[in-house]
Amino acid sequence: MKYYILFGPPGAGKGTQATAMVEKYNLHHISTGALLRKEIAAGTELGALAKDLIEKGNFVPDEVVVGMIENEFRTVTGVDGFLLDGFPRTIAQAQALDSMLAKSGEGVTATVSIMIPDAMVMERIKGRALKEGRADDASEDVINNRIATYHAQTEPLIEYYKTAGKYHEAEGVGTIEEIRERIFTIMDKF
Repeated sequence: MKYYILFGPPGAGKGTQATAMVEKYNLHHISTGALLRKEIAAGTELGALAKDLIEKGNFVPDEVVVGMIENEFRTVTGVDGFLLDGFPRTIAQAQALDSMLAKSGEGVTATVSIMIPDAMVMERIKGRALKEGRADDASEDVINNRIATYHAQTEPLIEYYKTAGKYHEAEGVGTIEEIRERIFTIMDKF
């Protein structure tokens, strides 16, 4: 089983690129954002907690996210692997993922990082908010908080996965097709 991590700042195009990656490599896409939005839409207790945190631009607690992902690993069949999108976001989450996979003798195959500058993050998220009606993406303060949180908590993962020899970067500027080809070139190695 292959375990890929799709990495990059908010608005880098992870969701857009994930569809093609899933199709080409027979992967199950696990988007923590989509899992959480499903909980919010269902009105669950977890959904209410997540909604409050997300609206403030904060992350949902690790144990909640880890539990949801572990459940996906256990219950999804008929795929060659998984594509994690939005997880891990911190070193603690990366260590939790490593421990979870090690229990079954598995490990992260590769991290594919789509990189864009902060100004483009702001531009893309604001555009997405208008297009998709995502209230959590509409406020500049929330977007700035998400960018700052990404730099402080998530960027350290670059060094974590570089040290493990599992970090690969694709430039996220260009057409969707150009970016997709950069990603496929990386994934074809595995």
